[in-house]
Amino acid sequence: MDPEKLLLDICRSIVDTPDKVNLVRNETDDEITFVITVDPDEMGMVIGRHGKIAKAIRTVVKAASAGLGKKVSVDIR
Repeated sequence: MDPEKLLLDICRSIVDTPDKVNLVRNETDDEITFVITVDPDEMGMVIGRHGKIAKAIRTVVKAASAGLGKKVSVDIR
């Protein structure tokens, strides 16, 4: 499963304006960082109360990318 596509699908399904969701992939030898940007008015939808949705998103993406052999992190902006 492609963690990049999974992350985009999850974030686009949460927000009201999915066309404003952007993803940038920064990759080094041992780490992949996904930087997801959403409309500032919809930031709360992606983060959730006390960060519960953001934590769940990070957990799912890390599980989906377990076979890559690299550390994966998700940054929400």
